[in-house]
Amino acid sequence: MVVPHVDASDETLAARAARGDDRAFDVLMERYQARVYRLACRLTNDTDAGDVVQDAFLQVYQHLNSFRGDARFSTWLYRVATNVCLMWRRAHARRPTEPLNAFLPQFDSHGTHAQTPVYFDRTMHLEERLDREHLAAAARDALARLPELYRHAFVLRDLEELPTEEVAEILGVKAATVRQRVHRARLLLRGFLNALPEESR
Repeated sequence: MVVPHVDASDETLAARAARGDDRAFDVLMERYQARVYRLACRLTNDTDAGDVVQDAFLQVYQHLNSFRGDARFSTWLYRVATNVCLMWRRAHARRPTEPLNAFLPQFDSHGTHAQTPVYFDRTMHLEERLDREHLAAAARDALARLPELYRHAFVLRDLEELPTEEVAEILGVKAATVRQRVHRARLLLRGFLNALPEESR
């Protein structure tokens, strides 16, 4: 008995699509288009996200035969989409952005905090701050300033809420490396957002 497309697993649909079943690929697109679009917005920008999504699914369609099922289809898809975002950003770089290093905690020669702003002592949940409507523009600006190394790990782990091990598989690094990159991204973003004037928060 053939499982209907709508009830089939991602991996089954990918195998059917690789054999030329375009309806199976359409179902995969329907399942993941919104998520890939959201990822593209976060790793590139709202203006380019539509083109990035098209490129990502074109890459997926053209390379379906390379999907062997060693990983989940969603993991493979995120890896392809993340790489497309990376290539798109490099090819369409508009202007250099100032790094966020100035917003990291500072330490003196004895290893104690030096010139660390008082706002680092405030308790906050970065995800909640990023979700607030009046911080949307500042959050996008902060994300755009993050080095790609940290941005991809942060977006996939904290915003897309993927497990650390899956993020590691997508990025081709160890889980410990993902945790380090996400931690640094959180420090950079927290410092930047807390340095905003009170009326902007």
